[in-house]
Amino acid sequence: MSEQARLPWFPVSFFSMIMGLSGYTLVWIKIDELGILGFSPVEIFAALSIALFIVLSVLYTIKVLRYRQSVIDELDHPAMLSFFPTITISLILIGTFLATWLPSLALVIWYIGAVGQLLLTLLILTRWVHHDHFEIHHISPAWFIPAVGNILVPLAGVANAPMELNWFFFSIGLLFWIVLFTIIMYRMVFHHPMPENLLPTLFIMVAPPAVGCISYLHLQPDLDNFARFLYYSALFLTMLLLVQTPRFARLAFSLSWWAYSFPLAAMTVASLMMYEETENAAFLVISHALLLLVSALILLLLVRTFSAARHNRICLPPKA
Repeated sequence: MSEQARLPWFPVSFFSMIMGLSGYTLVWIKIDELGILGFSPVEIFAALSIALFIVLSVLYTIKVLRYRQSVIDELDHPAMLSFFPTITISLILIGTFLATWLPSLALVIWYIGAVGQLLLTLLILTRWVHHDHFEIHHISPAWFIPAVGNILVPLAGVANAPMELNWFFFSIGLLFWIVLFTIIMYRMVFHHPMPENLLPTLFIMVAPPAVGCISYLHLQPDLDNFARFLYYSALFLTMLLLVQTPRFARLAFSLSWWAYSFPLAAMTVASLMMYEETENAAFLVISHALLLLVSALILLLLVRTFSAARHNRICLPPKA
């Protein structure tokens, strides 16, 4: 199949790659801050994140211009709709790590991402409320992305925006984490299992409390019991999912595998911050274990994704 023929099937979920790579970049930035290791590939992954974001943005813009109906179909799809904010979340994350080198440019990118995230949250929540075709089996942890993505804003916002605005975004994310987590658990326990291609999105459940812990420690620098609650909630969910590794290992590769990356990267940063706050060696051990895991995972995902693209195994029309 030619490149042009595959473009209509180029999914917006491709931007989850940027979330994973940007999250991994933030892991290395935190490691640098703490001086834990004597080396760091942070510039490499920062550059890779930005380069891939530009490439994906160009491709998706061409899709919008040439294949508008395909984009409309994604907006109407109960699963794909939730992935549109991966674009704005990617901008927030790029703006966060780019501040290390180009603070003025990073601030502009961060503002575009934050405003875009809020607008997409309003749009998608409105579609959820006034829908005519969503059912309980349509929901998956990917539904966390639109609303709970707002909890990322304080990562760079504390240094660049009014504190009340940061608390506003944090509160949106926290509110909908509680609401959606309840609905998703109900769906998984009392309804049919999720399709296999969506099973990797279960790892997204780790992201809200893990990122919530990171954001909260930016808003409230002194470690308190609420920060502990967020961290240990994320840690338990990570453990719950890791014990199911054999089940995930049997799944055929798809772009949804990138759902593993950002939550585990966020959990790594949260563990590093807990070590920073407590100087408890247990958190350092957890951080190192997670660093090894997420590093191997990122390498695997990059190899499998580029291999799948090279052999025309992604961006294909759905099977009849």
